[in-house]
Amino acid sequence: MKAPSPHPARPTNNSEVRLERLLSRQVLAANNQAFGRLEEVRVEQVGNRYVVTEYVIGALGLIERLGLGVKLLFGHRGSGYVARWDQIDISDSEHPRLTCMIEELRRL
Repeated sequence: MKAPSPHPARPTNNSEVRLERLLSRQVLAANNQAFGRLEEVRVEQVGNRYVVTEYVIGALGLIERLGLGVKLLFGHRGSGYVARWDQIDISDSEHPRLTCMIEELRRL
């Protein structure tokens, strides 16, 4: 199986999802069970725009979002997963959903 491109082609339907609608939302697994909260979004600059490359789910994502000060105060307690941009369906920003098996996510 071929690994995804670091800068994959994205659909150009000009749809937008506001980050504040996604952050802290419960992510559902394929079986409709709550999996964890989407706590951080990682982006890369491509030309003059930014594209989402990964989503961080779980407590470590929240620590990452809050920054270095929180890491220094509380350490790296918690767990989390990283999902590529194509492993989460955000078409319904109120109910983001995994598009893959949990085992396919990268563990933090």
